[in-house]
Amino acid sequence: MALTLRSNLFHPGQRIGVAVSGGADSVALLRCLLEHRPKLGIVLSVVHVHHGIREASEEESAFVAALAATYDLPFHLHRTDAVLAAATRHETLEEAARNLRYAFFRQLIADERIDAVATAHTLDDQAETVLHKFLRGAWTEGLSGIHPVVAVEKGSILRPFLETPRAAIEEWLLQLRQPWREDTSNRDLAHTRNRIRLQLLPLLHTFNPQIAAQLARLATISADEEAYWQGELNRLLPLLLLPGKPARGGGRSSSTHPEAEAVAMEHARLRDLHPAAARRVLRAAARRMGARLNFEHTEQLLAMAQSEGGRGGGKLDLPGGITVERSLREIRLTRFSSPTASGLEHVFLIPGEIVAPEYGLRLRGESAAAGAPSVQATLRPWRAGDRVTLKHSRAPKKVAEVLDRLRVLGAERKNWPVVESEGKIVWMRGADVDAPGFLFTAVT
Repeated sequence: MALTLRSNLFHPGQRIGVAVSGGADSVALLRCLLEHRPKLGIVLSVVHVHHGIREASEEESAFVAALAATYDLPFHLHRTDAVLAAATRHETLEEAARNLRYAFFRQLIADERIDAVATAHTLDDQAETVLHKFLRGAWTEGLSGIHPVVAVEKGSILRPFLETPRAAIEEWLLQLRQPWREDTSNRDLAHTRNRIRLQLLPLLHTFNPQIAAQLARLATISADEEAYWQGELNRLLPLLLLPGKPARGGGRSSSTHPEAEAVAMEHARLRDLHPAAARRVLRAAARRMGARLNFEHTEQLLAMAQSEGGRGGGKLDLPGGITVERSLREIRLTRFSSPTASGLEHVFLIPGEIVAPEYGLRLRGESAAAGAPSVQATLRPWRAGDRVTLKHSRAPKKVAEVLDRLRVLGAERKNWPVVESEGKIVWMRGADVDAPGFLFTAVT
């Protein structure tokens, strides 16, 4: 029995790090790539992350190391503390482990030790992801699920098993008499994904035995839809989005307030768009301001924009501190920076430590160079207009965009902490900041 492998994701001479946890899927991916290695012309190594979560983690790491040694493959091991990361970054344990894992993948690629990482996501993983996203109210970008190729700086993350069912993988391993390790946490019904896998999908299977394949097809359709609309947005947004607000004597002011970001659109032009395009434009405008809109908020904004009343005066508050106002000609989105509340701003010296209970944070800052002089730093909430340089990024990014990527919304977003020193942000909660000369350790 052969497994379905997307061999077109690989090219000769490519150095592939195979992410192996010890579970059936990743062990099968390694064995399958070993079998196809002569034909594909790829160079293999094994990548394993020890998350420090379960007692069995040490035994699993030893199992994966032995598997790599059996086939004389280089072994990239990374030990980390997912429990501490989850607490520090205010993430679930599953999110923290995933973020740490992918950070290691990106680091291996950035260091040019490998060209790509192959992960063993299966058809079942795709179905679970799409269903999970659907239950959370995702749009097509979420329903696109797990992408077969994700570009990262200097390389890519590859998912060659997305068309392969998990049952076929286990049957193939049994035929090979290849053992694997079971992660007992995969049966813990406290996790939503496990309830989807063990309860919801089996129920849906009674209605449609091909439900996993059908959900995977929905992911493919959604990914293509999203790619199409992204091209349309790249064409439409420069024509529709206007900075700030109209200024006397013509032109536009860059902002409505010294500490605000704003963008506007003429509602007459929005009314000319098909609702599908108008929704995309409005959501993209809100995302530029740092807000992710759900369906209800998008419909409220759409109704406000497409109203044909001759008067202005409408107002709407959106997540992320966005205020929407309708004038005679325009609909304008404005985001004000959070005023610095008393006690939220702390000045300290590096090397040194600051305790900030209001952030649930104890932060230790050190100089990377021994004997470097002390420098002053400020722990504070982020502000509109703040920019931060992340590791492996080509240019500074708006903090609002980074928070959007981290999915930080609502009240938590308002006072998200950063550290500024000599005019630059050198630390940000949950982000991998490129700050040469500084080392930070955060403990809640």
